[in-house]
Amino acid sequence: MIEHVVIIGGGFSGTLQAINILRHGVARVTLVERAGVPGRGLAYGAAHPSHLLNVHAGNMSAFHDDPGHFTRWLERRGVADAARTYAPRLTYGTYVGELLDSALNDYAGRFAILHDEVEDVTPHGSGARVRTRSTAIDADVAILAVGNLPPHTPAMINPDRLAAGRYAPDPWDPSVLDGLTAEDTVLILGTGLTMVDVALALDAHGFAGRIVALSRRGLVSRPHAPTPPPDRPLREYPRHAASQLVRAVRKRADAIGWRGAVDELRPFTQHMWSAADPATRSRFLRHLRPWWDVHRHRIAPAIHKRLAELQAAGRLMIHGGKLCRIDERGDAAIVSWRPRGDDRQRELVIRRIINCTGPLGDVSRTTEPLLRRLVASGTIRPDSAHLGIDVDSSAQTIDASGRANPWLAAVGPMTRGAFWEIIAVPDIRVQTWALGRRLTNAHWVDGEGL
Repeated sequence: MIEHVVIIGGGFSGTLQAINILRHGVARVTLVERAGVPGRGLAYGAAHPSHLLNVHAGNMSAFHDDPGHFTRWLERRGVADAARTYAPRLTYGTYVGELLDSALNDYAGRFAILHDEVEDVTPHGSGARVRTRSTAIDADVAILAVGNLPPHTPAMINPDRLAAGRYAPDPWDPSVLDGLTAEDTVLILGTGLTMVDVALALDAHGFAGRIVALSRRGLVSRPHAPTPPPDRPLREYPRHAASQLVRAVRKRADAIGWRGAVDELRPFTQHMWSAADPATRSRFLRHLRPWWDVHRHRIAPAIHKRLAELQAAGRLMIHGGKLCRIDERGDAAIVSWRPRGDDRQRELVIRRIINCTGPLGDVSRTTEPLLRRLVASGTIRPDSAHLGIDVDSSAQTIDASGRANPWLAAVGPMTRGAFWEIIAVPDIRVQTWALGRRLTNAHWVDGEGL
């Protein structure tokens, strides 16, 4: 019987995992968070007031078994048509923070938060020993909920050869907005969701200069829009291989629209990913992932409208191409880049370069001390696609020899190598709910394990 669980990381995934263990069982939970306010994480704690959720509130409940929870929370605060609104991310952070505060009150004596940094996790008896800077904690199970890792620095950039403040490796650092004038140009590397956040934050901060966003293909997330239900919805597991996914989705999109074609795959995507062999996954990631991401991970209509306004005003330019060279010249950097499909290089005079290339997933390359130590000791290993931490279908980590660690689990975005669709709230709430019930044996109580 599980009596004590230690969760490493107090962001959204860790907080929700703690709550799900507490509400389904009698185990004690210790949540270890090294910095910041537990419950919010980067997505909801470092957001700007202009940042909205990418999913309407009706699908943002923290609880898999109570889908209307967040909607009711908004309604009690006077939000009209709450289910269809795209709430500010800071508001969602307040919601998760209140859930955490309620858990501390409701489960007093069983729930503790420790502000400390975990240095190592090792097996101890049949459980785990979690060593922090100040203490050691024994538990039956430890859970890694480390969230997204910072992006890696592109090979073309050598920060030591750039002027101070020229390169911003962390797009969430508030200082990336400082010291800019209306005469400056900011280069954002990446055109995904992080680029959207940073561009909006620059605009809201009063930056009146020019923003240039560059990625290999120059693709930007599509907006949400009302999607009528298909006449004949997809009701069973698609039989085509993952390598044929785009062709199948395009055919389906001709019949019901691309939004519906992508959305109706959602119940099956994790199963399709797990069934694909490593070669097929590799082809998907190399050729199809950018197209999948912009159609699958969409943005609120109001956000899309604001981006279009910035582009129409000439303040935001989005390009597909390759970074070629960066040279310091006076108080600026000269960035040479080559547009996609063009052999000629172009130059930009840049005041600041902000890395929005997306989170690093390869734990073999991370500089995060705990993960480096766990990889070096063979306790964990990267998944075959190097998207994160290798885990089995029950979220147990896999060691260097290929054996599952029943004493060490992992949840959240760093398990995308096993589950693929595991970076958004609707997916994380299912994962943490299922693991919480398994650890507390609640699935047997309700007959789900039979």
